[in-house]
Amino acid sequence: MTSDSTATTTPPRSRAARIRRGLAWTAAVVVLGAAGSGWWVYDHLNGNIDSVDLDQAIGTDNRPPKSAGNARNVLVLGSDSRAGANGELDHGHVSGARSDTAMLVHIPEGRARATAVSIPRDTLITRPECKDRDGKTVPEAGRVMFNSVYALGGPACVVKTVEQLSGIRVDHFVEVDFAGFKGLVDALGGVTVTLDQPMTGAKGGLKLDAGTHRLNGTDALKFVRTRYGYGDGSDLGRIGLQQQFMIAMLSEIKKQDAFGNPARLYKLADAGTKSLTTDSDLASLTALSDFAQSMKGVDPSTMETIMLPVAYDKVDRNRVVVAQEQASQLWEALRTDQKVPASAKDSPAKGGPGAKSPAPRPSPSGSR
Repeated sequence: MTSDSTATTTPPRSRAARIRRGLAWTAAVVVLGAAGSGWWVYDHLNGNIDSVDLDQAIGTDNRPPKSAGNARNVLVLGSDSRAGANGELDHGHVSGARSDTAMLVHIPEGRARATAVSIPRDTLITRPECKDRDGKTVPEAGRVMFNSVYALGGPACVVKTVEQLSGIRVDHFVEVDFAGFKGLVDALGGVTVTLDQPMTGAKGGLKLDAGTHRLNGTDALKFVRTRYGYGDGSDLGRIGLQQQFMIAMLSEIKKQDAFGNPARLYKLADAGTKSLTTDSDLASLTALSDFAQSMKGVDPSTMETIMLPVAYDKVDRNRVVVAQEQASQLWEALRTDQKVPASAKDSPAKGGPGAKSPAPRPSPSGSR
């Protein structure tokens, strides 16, 4: 007996079709995996950033007017906190935290150039009334050291002090501590600097011969904090080293095309954001990235670095006061996006190689 029934069969799938289907599934897995890891990376880096709401902390009244157009003023703070990962870095036994470095960076309309003004930390200033980190009122006080403002009132109080000092609205602030600075330098594989004269390593500082050196993060931190054993041994001389290193570091970032290399960019971003505090408007990867992209037209080699003009205080020669005539010209030039005149850069008190500081007297307790 024979069967007349017929079976319907599906034609065998070709090898090419199987390969295409496999590739499609593989691509889907890769895309989903990349999306997941991309979100993790974004969330991880975003979570690294601390922030302060300046409008809430210091208000919107009685502040200088906002910059015109797309000009911006950014206050860059380097804090010497020894908390957490900072405890093992550069004489970590010192208590408290102060603004070890303060630069007001002015980026004019068009963002093709920039001017960085360093404020000497030993400058005697009038601290305005402000709120500390816990919202408590810090009273106004005269003849206080500039770097003590951070210790008492935090970054928002420093912003208010700089605005009062300069008459310039601070649009953003960025604060990096010791660990963040070291991490950034190491993420770049080091930064190259050149010295015209040696550093002697006095009082535990960095010892370097004159010439060109590639510094890792630990030595870079010592470099920017060196005071004794280089130049006149003053805080004003240290400012020159800090400005020199900033330009060298920005040049290194540009040379490596760090923003165009995903692996290097992640390493740099992870190191930088771990110890980063900003104003709330910059406190996200998106905002930081957009701001960085807007600055691509600034060539580090043409960036102007200036020290706020100061004079030695007549009462305490270990301190300096603002040289009002020169400083007024400087702030006016930045407010109006004009070229800074040479007379505004002529500080009565100078530091660095060849400069002579006055005969020192014992520093008050708490000075570093």
